Amino acid sequence: MKILYSPASPYSAKVRMAAKFAGLEAEAVLTDTNAAPAELIDNNPLGKIPTLITAEGQSIFDSRAIMQFIDRAGGKRIYPRNAAKRTDAEVMEALADGTCDCLLAIMYERRFRPAEIVHQDWIDRQWTKATRALDHLEGNLPRITKAPNGGHFAVAALLGYLALRFPGQWERGRPKLKRWSAKFASSFPELDALLPKA
Repeated sequence: MKILYSPASPYSAKVRMAAKFAGLEAEAVLTDTNAAPAELIDNNPLGKIPTLITAEGQSIFDSRAIMQFIDRAGGKRIYPRNAAKRTDAEVMEALADGTCDCLLAIMYERRFRPAEIVHQDWIDRQWTKATRALDHLEGNLPRITKAPNGGHFAVAALLGYLALRFPGQWERGRPKLKRWSAKFASSFPELDALLPKA
């Protein structure tokens, strides 16, 4: 089994943390989406990471679809069995992923457009969405337990991405988020090592 990934990707980090926690043996294959390598394109027509390739050769893509696969195939469940708690975890994951979507939109706008045509209004709108979500998280963080779920992995990946790409821009007024990140790191050092990196 393989996970095609990028080290800076929060979605890749989420999936790799979940696979490790669930005991799913998967080789992490560093993948440059800009190069459009055959292994990626042949397994995901969108050319996006993460993409999971099972031992049987089945391709699974979109991080949330991969997370559901890990929940079914891994040695440990990564979503609660209780329906209401599972919904809470899935909504938390959606919030964290959606925040990452906004942050990546900002990064792409700055990185891939010539400076003279960067659309600052677009960046400002995305940042407003992201900060609203972070403010919501500040007051509604999932409690860290011995059995993290998809929501925990997604929040950890989001905070890791913020630390990587937006240091000093999000922490003020959000002490609970900073403490949560530190507690996750100390509770699960082997997972913390998989957070987004340059």
